Amino acid sequence: MLPSEEAFAAAVSALGITNHDKVIVYDGKGFFSAPRVWWMFRVLGHNEVWVLDGGLPQWRASGYNLGSNCPDDTILKSKAANSAIQTTYNGELANASTFQTEFQPQLFWTLEKVKYNVAVQAHQLVDARSRGRFDGVEPEPRKGVRSGHIPGTKCVPFPEMFDGSPMLLPADELSKKFEQAGISLDHPIVVTCGSGVTACILALGLYRVGKHDIPVYDGSWTEWEAQPDIDYPKFTCTGS
Repeated sequence: MLPSEEAFAAAVSALGITNHDKVIVYDGKGFFSAPRVWWMFRVLGHNEVWVLDGGLPQWRASGYNLGSNCPDDTILKSKAANSAIQTTYNGELANASTFQTEFQPQLFWTLEKVKYNVAVQAHQLVDARSRGRFDGVEPEPRKGVRSGHIPGTKCVPFPEMFDGSPMLLPADELSKKFEQAGISLDHPIVVTCGSGVTACILALGLYRVGKHDIPVYDGSWTEWEAQPDIDYPKFTCTGS
């Protein structure tokens, strides 16, 4: 799921963002894709990044000004970023990147790291999907992917991180959400979901309670479910 360092650097450079800039991220739902972008910047070495609490819905509800059209410069930068990504993945040289990445491995987990952890249980694995998908009784949104979960995982659905505004809950309330799910904040945690997006909402909630280096299993359930059951065990509604 995570783009290559070269593709990310090319896209961010095309947007005109430098390593000296402070970045604020928001999305149209309040909390959905913005935490993923926040995590991507952090895992690639840029810590001067924040998520706007409540996103565009809360900005609008607060009565702040809204732009009614998109400036030509913004459109051109967006197109340049998309082009830079395609150029990079096509093996061609994009324009020289002004943004430099520095990969932070402690924030990123692979399939094999999770497989090892299932055996040793060194980290608590927490899933951000709905309880129905986690329990295997509701379908996954992706065709051909069974619902269920990785053995030993706890479930904290991502909407539990915020209120109806939506605003991120205070630290003490967030702590209670995790503790009620049987998760110890004193022990290591790694977060997962369906495809690595909403797991970042849990990472953001944990950041608020002082857990700043929470890794995300980037491939998440979609990658794990696709592996052979004999080597990558699963709890599903079929009993496997």
